[in-house]
Amino acid sequence: MTEPSRPGEFELIARYFAPIAGPGGLGLLDDAGLLRPGRGYEVVVTADALVAGVHFFPDDSPDAIGWKALAVNLSDLAAKGAKPEGFVLTLALPRGWTEGWLADFAGGLARMAEAAGCPLIGGDTVSTSGPLTLSITAFGTVPAGRMVKRSGAKPGDVVLVSGSIGDGALGLKVHGPDKPDWVATLGAEDRAFLADRYLHPQPRHALADALQRHASAAMDISDGLVGDLAKLLKASSAGAEIDLDAIPLSGPARAALMAAPALAELAWTGGDDYEILCTASEREYPALVAAAEGSMLLLTPIGRITAEAGVVTYRGKGGAHSFAQGSFSHF
Repeated sequence: MTEPSRPGEFELIARYFAPIAGPGGLGLLDDAGLLRPGRGYEVVVTADALVAGVHFFPDDSPDAIGWKALAVNLSDLAAKGAKPEGFVLTLALPRGWTEGWLADFAGGLARMAEAAGCPLIGGDTVSTSGPLTLSITAFGTVPAGRMVKRSGAKPGDVVLVSGSIGDGALGLKVHGPDKPDWVATLGAEDRAFLADRYLHPQPRHALADALQRHASAAMDISDGLVGDLAKLLKASSAGAEIDLDAIPLSGPARAALMAAPALAELAWTGGDDYEILCTASEREYPALVAAAEGSMLLLTPIGRITAEAGVVTYRGKGGAHSFAQGSFSHF
């Protein structure tokens, strides 16, 4: 049986990716894209690679893969207080790819790009004998000197997180092929909510301006709250005291923890949340919380920065708590 013909590289780009491109993409007809930051602005750059079987299941919806690929980069820009300006995509397609798969992938990518105002400006498409692999580099802008770094936390600052924590890690269990017993105890709506939080992370770019104006340090939570807090504290040469009972959980996450209380540790360390972890001074944090509420987002205080570098105390109703492993690690 003859295999259906597939478009060549240039036809593929014109058909599926040129419609996502912004003016800086130059119609995707050139060797490079173009960014023009405004006078007095600096460019913030971030990159993430996603590999089938590592960052997503090979049979995941291509629409969700496209959405997530860009969303995880935009989450990094949001944590830096940066306005998205554009992105480049490198896509390594394995043997056996189909136009239907590519159309759906481009559709998810386009929806995220449109929602964030972050157009495609270039990239590369190749074939591979290995798994599907893609990498996105995203560009944002901030007023000169205003990027929110990890290294700005000071003793006495309030530690805050956006949204709810643990949904992504629990959603991975709900969505994956080897479902733990507790998944069956959840209602259909709770299962769908958690799976969607894993498949379609929501970058908190609405917080970017408020972070820029009020936060002393920030980063996004991709590898787990506990591990990512450790990274922020290392960069800031600081410690922290954290109230585990203050960490915000969604209704579906609470339902999962009711069924299996030991899941609390997974929620705090598992990753895939793409929420914002930030710090702000006692004077600035009320304005930061109010600005978040104005954007229909929740920022919850969960602790304080302390002076003893690298020392983190976690306390809850059960007393002090320690973690054997703070976050997901590739290595």
